[in-house]
Amino acid sequence: MQSQSMDPNPSRPGRLYYVIGASGVGKDTLMDYARERLIQAPVIFAHRYITRPVELKGENHIHLSEAEFANRLRLGCFKFHWNSHGWSYALGTEVDTWLNQGLNVVMNGSRGYFEQACSLHPELIPVLITASSETLRERLVKRGRESVEEIEERIARAAEYAVPQTALMRTIENETTIEEAGEKLVSLFKEA
Repeated sequence: MQSQSMDPNPSRPGRLYYVIGASGVGKDTLMDYARERLIQAPVIFAHRYITRPVELKGENHIHLSEAEFANRLRLGCFKFHWNSHGWSYALGTEVDTWLNQGLNVVMNGSRGYFEQACSLHPELIPVLITASSETLRERLVKRGRESVEEIEERIARAAEYAVPQTALMRTIENETTIEEAGEKLVSLFKEA
């Protein structure tokens, strides 16, 4: 049985969506929700290359050793790369191939790398996922990865950090149900 392929619009490049948000806002959950609903759409969710080992829960990333990461960086295999919390992160140059095929590409970005990403790809569309401090605290406690002190530090950093606003910025509030915020994200990623 032959699979049918979607006909992306190669007459125009796709859009690059740079999803950012503080730890605990539900960014990964919402991206997973959108990924499942856009499986037949001309939308690609880019995997990140990270030197952090893969966990049973959380982001489905591609693990690279420090040496592998350094080699790929040296060989020009990454479109974006940054360091955060002691780990190295990157997205590959395959992102440009997908964009040139007219596909919309969704990436899990870093707030700290945002301005550099904008300078490298000025047309990127930032998508800020937000939630109140109370909601962040509740989700971080439920996640169980950090101590109480680490959770409070994350909440303080989230409150202090202001993402530079751009004309292209989109904001999704994730205070109610996954479905409500998730459907807003799905609609956004399907924009032509």
